[in-house]
Amino acid sequence: MTSTDVTKEAEDSGPGGYAAARLRLLTEGARSGPPRRSALAGLTDDWLSGLFDAGTGGTGRGVSLVAVGGYGRGELSPRSDLDLLLLHDGSDDEAVAALADRLWYPVWDLGLDLDHSVRTAAQARRTAGEDLKVQLGLLDARHLAGDLGLTASLRTTVLADWRNQAPKRLPELRELCAERAERQGELQFLLEPDLKEARGGLRDATALRAVAASWLADAPREGLADARRRLLDVRDALHLTTGRATDRLALQEQDQVAAELGLLDADALLRQVYETARVISYAGDVTWREVGRVLRSRSVRPRLRAMLGGGKPAPERSPLAEGVVEHDGEAVLARTARPERDPVLPLRAAAAAAQAGLPLSRHAVRRLAATTRPLPTPWPAEAREQLVTLLGSGRPTVQVWEALEAEGLVTRLLPDWERVRCRPQRNAVHLWTVDRHLIETAVRAAGFTRRVHRPDLLLVAALLHDIGKGWPGDHSVAGETIARDVAARIGFDRADTAVLATLVRHHLLLVETATRRDLDDPATVRAVADAVGSEHTLELLHALTEADALATGPAAWSSWRGSLVADLVKRVSGVLAGDPLEEPEAAAPTAEQERLAVEAFRTRGPVLALRAQTEPPADPAAVAGPEPLGVELLIAVPDQEGVLPAVAGVLAMHRLTVRTAELRSLPLPDGVEGSVLLLDWRVAAEYGSLPQAARLRADLVRALDGSLDIAARLAERDAAHPRRRGVEPPPPRVTVAPAASRLATVIEVRAQDAPGLLFRLGRALEAAGVRVRSAHASTLGSNAVDAFYVTGPEGARLPGEEAGDVARTLEEALRGRP
Repeated sequence: MTSTDVTKEAEDSGPGGYAAARLRLLTEGARSGPPRRSALAGLTDDWLSGLFDAGTGGTGRGVSLVAVGGYGRGELSPRSDLDLLLLHDGSDDEAVAALADRLWYPVWDLGLDLDHSVRTAAQARRTAGEDLKVQLGLLDARHLAGDLGLTASLRTTVLADWRNQAPKRLPELRELCAERAERQGELQFLLEPDLKEARGGLRDATALRAVAASWLADAPREGLADARRRLLDVRDALHLTTGRATDRLALQEQDQVAAELGLLDADALLRQVYETARVISYAGDVTWREVGRVLRSRSVRPRLRAMLGGGKPAPERSPLAEGVVEHDGEAVLARTARPERDPVLPLRAAAAAAQAGLPLSRHAVRRLAATTRPLPTPWPAEAREQLVTLLGSGRPTVQVWEALEAEGLVTRLLPDWERVRCRPQRNAVHLWTVDRHLIETAVRAAGFTRRVHRPDLLLVAALLHDIGKGWPGDHSVAGETIARDVAARIGFDRADTAVLATLVRHHLLLVETATRRDLDDPATVRAVADAVGSEHTLELLHALTEADALATGPAAWSSWRGSLVADLVKRVSGVLAGDPLEEPEAAAPTAEQERLAVEAFRTRGPVLALRAQTEPPADPAAVAGPEPLGVELLIAVPDQEGVLPAVAGVLAMHRLTVRTAELRSLPLPDGVEGSVLLLDWRVAAEYGSLPQAARLRADLVRALDGSLDIAARLAERDAAHPRRRGVEPPPPRVTVAPAASRLATVIEVRAQDAPGLLFRLGRALEAAGVRVRSAHASTLGSNAVDAFYVTGPEGARLPGEEAGDVARTLEEALRGRP
């Protein structure tokens, strides 16, 4: 059926015919995108025009029906609301009210969302002057039915008002966009973005249309229309998939939306959305800079002319680097610059702009992209130095890098960048896409360049450390190969290339080892020393580890993690310097730990202390976000079976979330025989306040003597308050690290964090008949990453086959959770 046939059916059948025709149009598989939106708008136009003509008897003098906002632009998605204005001349309010009823009620009867108003032209102008959102909607006013002259007159006056008031209204519009971005976040980085409200979304694209309509400035047009169309296509598919008027691209709906659009999977969908948002965001940055420049020029020039008395104006250009000057708040190309003869100029201009804290002019970037010849391989020394200078410029690096990316210069310089560009990271710990994370890591690393002997290697390693995420398999392994190729291409010698490859290969080594391994075990320290190879590389790896974590998000770094990494680095540094690596001695307990241990041994029961984390971190600058929530919980228990599941279960009963957990055997003072287990955990209340220590101790005593059935209590609570099912997380994974320790078998658990997780793990380990020598648990966002050092009953490492059985037992226990 053609669009003409659909329209004819709607005209012949009234509201029911419109509904049937609308449904048929939305279910036509062959028609989607702009043709469907246009056809839906046309179908709706004809239906509403019919209602209008029936309500006015075909005269319609002094009154008209006007589509505004998205409907005015003809951008009707399947569940879009209808933005309508009933415009009249004020001659017969009673007749207009009756007409409004005959228009609005049929729309509501069909279940369509309606945003409606009834105004005279004067009222519409006055409301627009008071409400910026109303004015933006009227800029897209489109006549549907009735008095065409009335509609045309309103459009003319509204546009004239907008242009006359632009110097006042555009700053207001910019502030509105900034507030929305602060509230909704950036579309190009969010895992569940709002296609309309987030920065770089449909609202921003509409704002850019309004700027262009002001004639004060214009947005970059290249790619902007396509970007808007792609976002609208995604919204159409989202509406059809969910059957709701939603702009939120939720995780559970992304695969279906991708299929509706003919894309491979949800990652391909998000990458397309991110690329589109990046075009709109960059266009917004350029446009608002231009608006600011024009407004400053208008306010300053009259005063300058008065001050200068009509004399020669002050010079407007100042040099930044060879071929690069500052002009009107931007870094631009000098008049003498010859990009076609100077292949280093893009990097030199970018570095100069970042060093000066200036944006790189869009016109300069476009000219560089169009005329600059490729760099030779390997790069000349100046090109490599300019790249390092750009990466070491701190926060200004971000906007300059984005300008280079907008015109394709980054992938021309670094072809491997294409695989990580706009690539989503489906991990709540990560704030950014892969490519932006790499730049953020370089920004963080720029603050550590005084800590290392080779800041250039640190900055380039920061740029490349996750470059392997665009390839299958372990991204560190793939990244090592890519890093070798890139380092050689940009001109590093063989020794420096080897260091960069090592940094990329092992960029997770320090933090994973420090938080998941027993640092008192010689095998732990020796393994890191063997992997790193030299003190200089260790120094660089330490700085890269911190920069990477800080650039990931608040959950990835804290002074606690920083202190563990620093302790590991100190131990490894000693080994690399030639200090003998001796068998570990028992760590001397603190005074408080010794007091708790003696009390636990004396009373033959658990002793605990809750201590708020009030001490400031040793290095406040090293903390990217808040410390792990909650308080420190110290528990001393006479060495016995079942301590780990008992403690974890009691905490779960009291709705305490475990952020970090350490368990180890504590030596007692001289002259006291026996051993005590010490648990040093960080906990936080799931909601409400923390329970009293006495209540925790009482329940722990009962849990240890078997009179408290923790499993039954937790099951009752789960049955009474079932958890809401969200996105299905990846399945848990339990592995054995056979060479991680000579003293115990190390079992690693990676799973979705959940109440009672440590309790289930501890109970499964007890059931497997193994002894937990130490445990190292941490939570990163919604992910739990735990390592258990276990032995057999006699205190020896587990044979390989038995260790594998224990790992499978743990995995089955986690998978079997209801």
